Amino acid sequence: MLDTSKEANLLDIRGVCRSFPKGSGEEILVLEKVDLTIRSGEIVGLLGRSGSGKSTLLRIIAGLIAPTAGDARCRGETIIGPPNGVSMVFQSFALFPWLTVLQNVELGLEALGIENAERRKRALAAIDLIGLDGFESAYPKELSGGMRQRVGFARALVVHPDLLLMDEPFSALDVLTAETLRTDLIDLWIEGRLPIKSVLMVTHNIEEAVLMCDRILVFSSNPGRVASEIKVDLPHPRNRLDPAFRQLVDSIYARMTQRPEPKAPTLEGIHGTGVGMVLNHVSSNVLSGLIETLAAPPYNGHA
Repeated sequence: MLDTSKEANLLDIRGVCRSFPKGSGEEILVLEKVDLTIRSGEIVGLLGRSGSGKSTLLRIIAGLIAPTAGDARCRGETIIGPPNGVSMVFQSFALFPWLTVLQNVELGLEALGIENAERRKRALAAIDLIGLDGFESAYPKELSGGMRQRVGFARALVVHPDLLLMDEPFSALDVLTAETLRTDLIDLWIEGRLPIKSVLMVTHNIEEAVLMCDRILVFSSNPGRVASEIKVDLPHPRNRLDPAFRQLVDSIYARMTQRPEPKAPTLEGIHGTGVGMVLNHVSSNVLSGLIETLAAPPYNGHA
């Protein structure tokens, strides 16, 4: 699926820097000399701590802000304003509350000057694809968080973009809803049903990046730089309990934290005790009873 030819490059970022003014009049450097290439047929993740400049880079690619220095190109053309063929799904749902689901999804097509009949046809197809068939006339306030974010995806997909940008699109959802939406998107991507060529997503969730991405760019902070690039060769669908999956997650975590393996302290003369000691399995009911006992007199939380 991955085309590595130069012609397939959807995005080329070279030496991009971005700084913002502080109240004191000085400049704070958020991004420094970032290089990034996105090719057709891949999902790429920008992984890093909050504040490492990932979302700033995404907004530069979307044409919402300009880089302070460096070169940002989409399909060979310098990005000046929002480029054609790029859509974005935001962390917040960013829906117009006074518009229905159908009207929210049609907005991008309306901006492109698509005729009413074609606009409605494509919007209904996108709504059905993303799993919201039957909710076309509903307003955002009548939808759950997961359904609102599905509207955001449908709105981004309806224009058939070459590159879909996702800025932590699952972080505002509860764990189960986020997992369902991730799984649905990956299934649609594997089946070739998404009308897009590539995806660039921002996340600070290591498991999410390993679960979804073909390549992961790990960002360092202050200022944001690409510290390393990791290729994920695990086949889809990926299993979180797979030892290879767990090993990759642990490896990325160690790389991001850059901490050596801690040595567990031991009690003198007793091998294997300390913080790293493996304890026997105990039921949650027993643990709850222990906590209640410690909290009550005569211990009062101290024993």
